[in-house]
Amino acid sequence: MSLTPTEQRKAREAEQRRKAIIKIVRKLIRKGGMGEISLRKVAELAGYSTTVVYTLFGDKAALITQAMDEDLLELTRTITQAVQQAEPGWPRLRAMGRAYVRFGIDHPDEYAFVFMTRRPHAPNEAARVQHGNPAQDPYAAGRLLVSEAAEMGLISNRAEDIELVVQILWEGIHGLTARLLVMGDDDNWVPSMPTDPHLDAMLDVLCAGIARRFPARHTRGHAPQP
Repeated sequence: MSLTPTEQRKAREAEQRRKAIIKIVRKLIRKGGMGEISLRKVAELAGYSTTVVYTLFGDKAALITQAMDEDLLELTRTITQAVQQAEPGWPRLRAMGRAYVRFGIDHPDEYAFVFMTRRPHAPNEAARVQHGNPAQDPYAAGRLLVSEAAEMGLISNRAEDIELVVQILWEGIHGLTARLLVMGDDDNWVPSMPTDPHLDAMLDVLCAGIARRFPARHTRGHAPQP
């Protein structure tokens, strides 16, 4: 059903308000963290009534969730572009890992906001990023690649194994990204190592460990090694 010109205008105005409010939220989080966020404060800074903010988002959790959408979409695009240039299987999983860490290094504030900040959680439906869609959701993009490897006979194709492998990969690349962002090159507590060789070595260990721990169920021979 098509919208009337008046309805289209109101929809555009609501989207403009939503974007303006999201911009304020992101600035507040970078400035002082989640403690800076309240519907009243955001409304005041954006120049809208609290009712407008409540109508558009519902609550603080949904507001913060939608503020992350842009970063999640950009991370997913980065991963997708990287894996399209790699061969299926282990090369694509490695490409995903490299792209993920590079995104975090290139966008430290955005990465910390999405993956390193404690926040209230809204239902998945509150996000504009479609949960489970590999074209929008970076976790779903990772699951798709792991499922692809399972279909190729590289690892177990059991659903619970696939989910666990995705999380193990994610935990590994997130751990390195977080350490690089938190400690930095000038931190002398842990010896600094070149990022690219470090990342490649970690991905080698992760892939080899996954292949050994979650082997495909072959009747003959052995699964190809990473």
